[in-house]
Amino acid sequence: MGSEQNPVENLQQEATCSICLECFTDPVSFDCGHSFCRACIARCSGRSKKNVSCPQCRTPSRKRNFRPNRELRNVVEIAKQLKLATAEGGCERHREPLQFFCEEDQTPLCPECVIAENHRAHKVLPIGQATRDYKEQLEVRLQILKGEKEKLWGWKLSVEERRGQLLENLDTQRQKIVSEFELLRQFLEEQERLLLARLGELRQEIEKEQKERVTKLSEEISRLSDLIIDMEEKSQKPANEFLQNIRSSLSRWEKKPFQPPAEISSELEMRLGAFSQKYFSLRENLVKFKDALPSELEKAEAVSLAKDVEGKCRESSHRLREDMTETEIPQKVNVTLDPDTAHPRLLLSRDRKSVRWGEAQQELPNNPARFHSVPCVLGLEGFTSGRHYWEVEVENSGWWAVGVARESVSRKGLITFNPEQGVWAVQKCEGQYWALTSPVKPLALNTCPKRIWVYLDHTGGQVGFSDADTGIPIFIFPTATFTGERIRPWFQVLLGSQLRL
Repeated sequence: MGSEQNPVENLQQEATCSICLECFTDPVSFDCGHSFCRACIARCSGRSKKNVSCPQCRTPSRKRNFRPNRELRNVVEIAKQLKLATAEGGCERHREPLQFFCEEDQTPLCPECVIAENHRAHKVLPIGQATRDYKEQLEVRLQILKGEKEKLWGWKLSVEERRGQLLENLDTQRQKIVSEFELLRQFLEEQERLLLARLGELRQEIEKEQKERVTKLSEEISRLSDLIIDMEEKSQKPANEFLQNIRSSLSRWEKKPFQPPAEISSELEMRLGAFSQKYFSLRENLVKFKDALPSELEKAEAVSLAKDVEGKCRESSHRLREDMTETEIPQKVNVTLDPDTAHPRLLLSRDRKSVRWGEAQQELPNNPARFHSVPCVLGLEGFTSGRHYWEVEVENSGWWAVGVARESVSRKGLITFNPEQGVWAVQKCEGQYWALTSPVKPLALNTCPKRIWVYLDHTGGQVGFSDADTGIPIFIFPTATFTGERIRPWFQVLLGSQLRL
């Protein structure tokens, strides 16, 4: 019976378009008798106005000869209704009620299907029993899913609560960080205000002192002008008048010694130098602060990031404040030149305060301390700690270099001067200023300095140079490591140049 053809299926096949394989929609017939959906024929023929061949038998037919097939359209409607009725509760093949359930194929069966060959060996249950069994299994799984859902709800609430706590904590830490940086900004602004105020006071004192010096010079010029006028008038008189009281006139006109005032008092010069060194110290500490803060923050653990950020900000800020407020004032050094290190072409003054290039090489002992291949000389003083500075008078022309060197700097053979070889210096060569880095770096200076301050912070590993007249920095070397070695003033003079301390 299972091999018999199903009338419902036959009807469905007859109601199906062979082009779209769906139930006919607005069926039309060709002259040959075959029918198709009107839309399917339109798609197949396109815009052609000529004969159209039947898609099934290829018999030609004109488009205008298509006939609506009302009978087939009614059959299609009946087939749709029958299919719907079969799907709602009956066996499509045998049109019997579905009373059993096949466990293997997981499908409802009618009594005819149960005895059919393809289900004969399968486990078949009454449909009611199968429904109860599967409902029980479904209930068990439903309870498990409901339990999982409750757990997920609990976790979701916990995550949201934790999220709120974390965000609240982050907001608190954000306020603390903003507060720390605000305090740091206020501190820096206060330090800037104090430094600028002191510079303003120093400027007023310099202007006052210079004004007094100008007044004294003006008075002396006026006095000399009056004497010159008297003498010129006396010299124009007749001999008898000219010789009257000539001795007393000469005595009166005799030039009184006049001591020219110094350009600037040593006290003000020291204070100005101290401010220049304060700039070096300020720059050094700010560079350290900017370098240290990011690296310290990167070390923070993820679980305590906000706390570490706050702590590192406060720690770095506090360290910066201490460094800026408790900075050691650099000491000015009275440097003298060491003749035992001077190259044979260099001529030192008797007081060992100046050095110049000599036309001929001197006969000097070739001791281990003496520079032999390059015209250099070291200062007699050396430093193993602290902050120091000294002043060097330089020339606008010639070839010279000033700076510091390690005690162990090479003095024989081919020498390259840079920090790797133990020398930190600036040089003037052929009208251009250079920093003796590796490689050398050209320096763009607005003015040619006449006096240079050399600044050494042995403890902090800092070497810097500034214009002694303006206080404008010339160059600052990156932080160096002196490893406790003795550092000495270093000078180089070539081709007719001269340096004075």
